[in-house]
Amino acid sequence: MADHTPTGPVELGAQMDYAEHDRTYKGFLGLAKYGSLVCAAILIAMAFGFFVGGFFSGLIVFILITALGTLILR
Repeated sequence: MADHTPTGPVELGAQMDYAEHDRTYKGFLGLAKYGSLVCAAILIAMAFGFFVGGFFSGLIVFILITALGTLILR
């Protein structure tokens, strides 16, 4: 015969900390959003600095793209 004794934890359905869950989710989304912006800005600035100008012009392009992207993503 099959054994029907419970093997799980005694307390099922423990209360979730939804405030902490929302805070973690918002943090992850912010990190993904702004991290992608910085990666794209670095790639564009490196290409601009290599093909058009030098280091300082690429740095200026990086700063401009990052500032503009931050304003747009808010």
